Amino acid sequence: MALERTVAAAIALHRFGMGPRAGSIAAVASDPRGALLADLERPGAGRIIAAGLMSSGEAARAVFAFREEQRRAAAASPRPRNNVDPNMQPAEPAAATPRVQMPGLPQQIYLDEARARLGAALDAEIGFAERLVWFWSNHFCVSADKGQVRPLAGAYEREAIRDHLTGRFGDMLVAVETHPAMLLYLDNANSIGPNSVAGRNRGRGLNENLAREILELHTLGVRTVYSQADVTSFANVITGWTVILPRQDAMRAGEFTFNERMHQPGDQTLIGKTYPDDGYRQGHAVLTMLARHPATARHVARKLARHFVAADPPLSLVERLSKRFLDTDGDLKELAKALVTAPEPWAAPRGKLKRPGEWIVGALRAAGIKEPDVRPVMQAQNMLGEPLWRPPAPNGFADDDTTWLDGLAQRLDVANQLARRLGGAVDPKAVFEDTIAPIASADTRQTIARAESRPQALALLLMSPEFLRR
Repeated sequence: MALERTVAAAIALHRFGMGPRAGSIAAVASDPRGALLADLERPGAGRIIAAGLMSSGEAARAVFAFREEQRRAAAASPRPRNNVDPNMQPAEPAAATPRVQMPGLPQQIYLDEARARLGAALDAEIGFAERLVWFWSNHFCVSADKGQVRPLAGAYEREAIRDHLTGRFGDMLVAVETHPAMLLYLDNANSIGPNSVAGRNRGRGLNENLAREILELHTLGVRTVYSQADVTSFANVITGWTVILPRQDAMRAGEFTFNERMHQPGDQTLIGKTYPDDGYRQGHAVLTMLARHPATARHVARKLARHFVAADPPLSLVERLSKRFLDTDGDLKELAKALVTAPEPWAAPRGKLKRPGEWIVGALRAAGIKEPDVRPVMQAQNMLGEPLWRPPAPNGFADDDTTWLDGLAQRLDVANQLARRLGGAVDPKAVFEDTIAPIASADTRQTIARAESRPQALALLLMSPEFLRR
C-alpha cells in the first residue's frame, strides 16, 4: 500500500503539478488527490502578487512615453556633418569604455513578468493551479512577437487568466476577448464596421481574425456548428471593441473601450439566433451563448484531457469533463476537480511528453534551484522551441509528442549544461529519490547508477523517460 501511495504521489506531481522537489512526494503520499484539490482551494490560487508589476494599461502608457522620449531624443541629436576638412587629422580615439547593453522598456517589462512567472512555478508546493494557468494561457494565447503585445503579455496572463482561474469559463472568456493584448494581437482594435460612422468616413472595414479564432479555437472548435457567415456576423458584432489611444485619453490609454463610432449598426444572426444591436452588450451576449454551448464544453474537455492525460484521451474522461462543464455553467474549479478525481488520469500510462517549459521548471525544482537568472531559462525555452508567450500561431503551442520529439537532443544539451553548472553540489541519488524513485524502471535505475560522475548522473536522470513524461 505504501508503494502504491508513493506511485500515486509521483503521478500527481509529474502529471498535474510542476514536478517533484525535495520532500514533496512524501508530503502528498497520504492523499495525492486531496493535495491537488487543496492546491485549488488556496486563497488566490494561481495569482501572482509581485511588487512593481504593471497593469496592462500602465505598461502601455509607460511604453508609449518611453517611445515618445526616444523619438524626441533622436530628433534633438545633432546630425553628422558632411563638410569635414579631409586634411584635418582625427583626434586620438578615447579609450574604449565597456558599455552594458540595457534592454529597452518593453523588453524590461517582458523580463520582469517572465521572472515573476518563473518564480511562481518554482515556489509552488504542488503547482496544479500553476499548470492550469499555463494551460489556459496557451488555449487563449497571444504572442509577444507582435511589438505592441510584448509589454502586455505578462499582464494579460495575470489579468485575464490568473484572475479567473477558479471562476467561470464565461467570465474568463470575456476578460480574454476584451483585453488589449488580445485585441491588438488579432487586430480587432482596428476592425471597423463598414456602415459605421468611422467606416463611412475612413473607408476602412472589417477584420475577421478575432471572431474566427474565438469560434474555432477559444470556444466551439474547428468545423463544428458555425459557418463562414457566422464568422462574418460575429466580426460585425465585435466591431468597436478596441483600445484607447493616447491622443484620445492620456490617462486611460492602452485600456479597453467600446467605440460606438466603429461599431457596425444593426442586428446580427449567429448560429441560428438573432442578437439585437445593443452596442457592447451585443458582443457580450454572443460570448455568453458561446461559453454555454455544448460544442464548447466538448472542445474544452478534450483539450484539457489531452493536455494532462494523453494525446488521444479516453472518451469516457472527455464525456465526464464535458458534462461537468455544462452542469456547473463552466465552473473552472469544478472542472479541474472533476479531472483529478476521475479514475482515468490515474490509470493512463505515463506516455505524454512534457512540453519544454514544463520540463525546464521541473529540472530546476528537482535540482533545488529557487532563484535562477531568468534570461538563460528563457534562452533554453527558445532553443527548445517554446519561447515564452511567443506561440507560432493563434492555436498556441502544440500538445502532441511529435512536435517535441525532435528537440530531445537539445534537451540533452540543456540537461548537460545544468548538470555541469551545478558540478558536484547536487547529489543525484537524493534527486532520484525525491523525483522518480517510485516510478523508475529497472533500466533507468541501472543507467543512473552506472554514471561516471555526479553531473552525468543528474543529466541522465533529467533525460530519463520517467522525468521527461507526465
